[in-house]
Amino acid sequence: MTTEDSRSKLVVLGISGGIAAYRSCELARLLVKAGFRVQVIMTDYASRFVGPLTFQALTGRPVEVGHGGTLAQAGMDHIDLGQEADLVLVAPATANTLAKLACGMADNLLTTTVLASTCPVLVAPAMNTRMYANAITQENLLKLLNLERFFQVGPDDGDLACGEFGPGRMSQPEVILAHAQRLLSPQDLAGRRLLVSAGPTREAIDPVRFLSNRSSGRMGVAVAAAAWRRGADVTLVAGPGVVEPPEGLDCVRVTSAAEMAKEIDARALRQDAVIMAAAVSDFRPRRVGRSKHKKAEGAPDITFVRTADILAGLGRKKSKRLLVGFAAETGDPVPAAIDKLKRKKIDLVVANDVSQADAGFEVETNRVHLVDAKGVESLPLMKKIEVAERIVDRLVGLLPKRKSRRKRR
Repeated sequence: MTTEDSRSKLVVLGISGGIAAYRSCELARLLVKAGFRVQVIMTDYASRFVGPLTFQALTGRPVEVGHGGTLAQAGMDHIDLGQEADLVLVAPATANTLAKLACGMADNLLTTTVLASTCPVLVAPAMNTRMYANAITQENLLKLLNLERFFQVGPDDGDLACGEFGPGRMSQPEVILAHAQRLLSPQDLAGRRLLVSAGPTREAIDPVRFLSNRSSGRMGVAVAAAAWRRGADVTLVAGPGVVEPPEGLDCVRVTSAAEMAKEIDARALRQDAVIMAAAVSDFRPRRVGRSKHKKAEGAPDITFVRTADILAGLGRKKSKRLLVGFAAETGDPVPAAIDKLKRKKIDLVVANDVSQADAGFEVETNRVHLVDAKGVESLPLMKKIEVAERIVDRLVGLLPKRKSRRKRR
């Protein structure tokens, strides 16, 4: 979901009375930055932890507290707010608020809005670990999650404000945002299995030195995240130095080209599509030194051998899987992409010129060409998260239509 897609979406951010309310300030900021309209509703107890003016400054909208009233004066009541919302996000969701929601209570504006709404409701529990583990709390959560429109993110394990350690910490704001975006994105990849590779590989010369490239993994992670937001079950095989992907992706860490090939080959048969966004090393030293090569010994004499061509191997045993490759070139990448499309029997090649300062490695933007059997589509300079959405759009068009297998989480 791009910022442009978010602009028409209204998120009601409900904040209940727990110490984690202070973390909702960052969550509100991230939601606004992502392009959502954000209406904050606080319980009376929440307003004792963080002042309403803080959220008003972050969202640019009046904040409702307790039973509300500001919106009612403008002609909108809780029914209107519940009907207009595209998502109700309760973060933090205390044990008390979860119990009220599970029982259908409507004793403040937040619970009333949830009861009056028909949109998805995402709860981010935050409480003492024993309160969270209590059978009553677990029963309340189960009751909510058994309803079609309720979803949960977290809590995390960690040190709690009460001094205890265990499950009960509200999830990171970035993680909650990712789950909110998933619920608000089209689920056109629901029930699909995707395998995505990202980042560089490292080929050891000796115990200290290695050969690698400048790939940061941003493009591959962006594609994996975009596919996950749109309902896919995504496994990310990531090289060293790649940023942490959103919660929900199964992330497998590797170092060398051989390790990446092994992990991909072990999983490829179960996938609907494999997207090879990683910049895999083409060569490795034939022999790896057992000890560090000393400067006094002079320049080492290194013999290189080819690494396995993972994408070509997948093409040889393609079956019904869709294969997406990347062509990172210096200069016009389209001829190389067309050649790769035919020679490796793949369905789509994402090609770019990495010699440009504003596209390719180690930057947040990219300028790519999408090459398939029907021709070439050249995209303008975009943020990588926007490029990822366009790649996923194309992937959805290439996959055969089928119904979703399960409720998204």
